[in-house]
Amino acid sequence: MTTTPSDQARLVTLSSEQFWDRAQRHLIRYGPAGFIPSIIERAEGCYIYDENGRAILDFTSGQMSSLLGHSHPRIVETVSNSIASLDHLFSGMASRPLVDLAEALSQTLPESLSKTMLLSTGGESNEAAIKMAKLYTQKHEIVTFDQSYHGSTHAAGAATYSLSRAGYGPVVPGNLIIPTPNSYRSVFRDADGQHDWRAELDFAFAMVDRQSVGSLAAFIAEPILGTGGLIAPPAGYFAALRQKCDERGMLLIIDEAQTGLCRTGDWYAFHHQGVVPDILTLSKTLGAGLPVSAVITSEEIERTCSDRRFMFTTTHVSDPLAAAVGLTVIQTLKQEQFDATASRLGERLRQGLLALQTRHERIGDIRGRGLFQGIELVIDRETKKPADDYGTAVTAACFDLGLHLNIAQMPGVNSILRLAPPLIVSEGDLDTGLGILDEALSIADSQVAE
Repeated sequence: MTTTPSDQARLVTLSSEQFWDRAQRHLIRYGPAGFIPSIIERAEGCYIYDENGRAILDFTSGQMSSLLGHSHPRIVETVSNSIASLDHLFSGMASRPLVDLAEALSQTLPESLSKTMLLSTGGESNEAAIKMAKLYTQKHEIVTFDQSYHGSTHAAGAATYSLSRAGYGPVVPGNLIIPTPNSYRSVFRDADGQHDWRAELDFAFAMVDRQSVGSLAAFIAEPILGTGGLIAPPAGYFAALRQKCDERGMLLIIDEAQTGLCRTGDWYAFHHQGVVPDILTLSKTLGAGLPVSAVITSEEIERTCSDRRFMFTTTHVSDPLAAAVGLTVIQTLKQEQFDATASRLGERLRQGLLALQTRHERIGDIRGRGLFQGIELVIDRETKKPADDYGTAVTAACFDLGLHLNIAQMPGVNSILRLAPPLIVSEGDLDTGLGILDEALSIADSQVAE
């Protein structure tokens, strides 16, 4: 018996209905937007494919993680080899891939950042970094931006302010915030109407000093805020922030989960700001789609914490499989000079976005660097009122047209679209994505007009 194309389509539909019925009955929902209503069957390179074989250009790199695209041949080979020979060990054991990765990371960093701890996720690495900072300084207060995102776990979640904290009870005590230096929206302006970020920073730390109980341990920051709105602080800001920390005996923790490892055109985004953190955390990009993260710090901080019996033993700390993957990522980025690639393609992306801005009045701001850029959508450019519903419509239209580009698809932040294609993206695919975005903006315009 043969089946006709209509029969095959019906079987897919029935299978899809059954799939979503099972999903509804068995899965815990963990975000207000729920699951994207499409069953993803496979992913390769810069594309993901749904159950109908439809190709969807992935401008989110998965969850900001598939830095080298999906199923990169070198990552596949590394995983295949490692899983067959050295996968997981007791956490007190060391392996050659672990030491090789730690050494490779140190060679990409300033000399002071020479000690590495390998973990699994970004939240986990920030937990370890905060715990280390508290132990080293013998203080407990952590300061961050009011649009920060550092994870969902205990201390990392307490240092996260871009999402609602309501309904979960008390968080870790001693968390303070300062205004995010958002040049597009800040109320701190000089006589010429320019963002007066120095006055803003002075005001912020005057408030920190008033609130502190005298136990300031560290400031944790993303060099470009991702979930909080793809906000790149002004040139010179981090040098001034570093000085504020030094004056108070605070450590500076830089969280490069989304920006690290060539994505912004530099190996690390903190290079662009001309500062060196006391503790650096990496995740997402380090595993190129697999759960790999790291905490990197100085010999002095590591020694002091070790003397004070620092302990952060998770099940998968120092796993050799994770280390082998991370090492392959570093080697691939070096050999193929992906920092230069991200810089070159990032300029092409930026010029394309600027061209869209001339044609679409609801594009209020364009910001970011390298292959980590975004646009802020507004009702009108004069009031800068966020166009949240419009952003939702644009995101949906993009997906229907074959482009996934917005990561934080949640009420209140849908007016900001984040674009972070894999570093392997071709100029042709970059232009295709921009073309789809152009069409989606027009479709959303017509929907709003109706």
